[in-house]
Amino acid sequence: MVLPQWFECTHATASIPASRVPRLPTLYRKSIVEHSFLAYLRGRCRKLAQVTVGIGDDAAIIEPARGQQIACVDQIIDGVDFLSEKHALTDVGYKSVAINLSDIAAMGGTPTSILVTLSLPKQNSTRIAGEVYEGILEAASEFDLAIAGGDISTYDGPLAVSVTVLGTVERDQAFLRSGAQEGDAIMVSGAVGGSIRGRHLRPVPRLDLAQRLRQAVKVTSAIDISDGLSLDLDRLCATSGVGAELDTDKIPVHEDAGILSKSSGRTPFQHAWSDGEDFELLVTMSQSDADSLASQELGAPFTQIGNIVGRTGLWQRQQGKLKRLSPQGYIHESS
Repeated sequence: MVLPQWFECTHATASIPASRVPRLPTLYRKSIVEHSFLAYLRGRCRKLAQVTVGIGDDAAIIEPARGQQIACVDQIIDGVDFLSEKHALTDVGYKSVAINLSDIAAMGGTPTSILVTLSLPKQNSTRIAGEVYEGILEAASEFDLAIAGGDISTYDGPLAVSVTVLGTVERDQAFLRSGAQEGDAIMVSGAVGGSIRGRHLRPVPRLDLAQRLRQAVKVTSAIDISDGLSLDLDRLCATSGVGAELDTDKIPVHEDAGILSKSSGRTPFQHAWSDGEDFELLVTMSQSDADSLASQELGAPFTQIGNIVGRTGLWQRQQGKLKRLSPQGYIHESS
């Protein structure tokens, strides 16, 4: 990574005796870091048509969305969503964008621009900001996103990265959690489980898959898998007022789940059922639409794991009888 010139300058005082280094008020130090960083970002960010005025003014000017605008925001925090002493900060930056793009994919939308807020620990704040932003810039380039603005501050706390993604979707065409109907097929992209082995830092937002599905079938409901396959499926079903009957043998288990199970004391299936941070899509559609996908190239694995039923809850059919399954996954604490 090539560090910006301002970063090198902030370390120029290392050879000056501490007694001769002026102690700046906290707000003044923040102002120096913030303005220097803005200058750096203006030189690194591409100009894209969707943002008329971006970084450097009091507010961004963004072109109106075609259809409807969609927005989502997520924050990741050191010690909760990543470990700064273990994980590369460029990966942390990339993840902060990609997980939001997964939400846009689950809505069937197209992302256009992002707003980024960095809350930095006071120690090594400039180095941390530079490394995190390398990952953010990488994601922005890969997915053709304009960085419209944001904020940066330092405090006595852990690194936290908050990203807001703005996007578009044709009017009244967004995929929602609330449209699943009895008889619908339940489909999942990719494979799930064991993402903690590293995939959670570089998730693949299923934006292209969502658009291919839009062209091929009528999606009745969708959600991305962030907190666990079973927990997120249960949330989708609850919002739609339905349940799910699953063929658990068909759930695509990622090889990482198998590797993890050798040391975790849990089975590969248990990891697939509840690990979370897979950022795959769970989608429902009519059974006839699901059958039609067998002959189509979607660009990603796509597997039917069950059907929507009228009885609420998650169910597995065993020897002609229904067994209730318990949804498991990560539940966010609220204060």
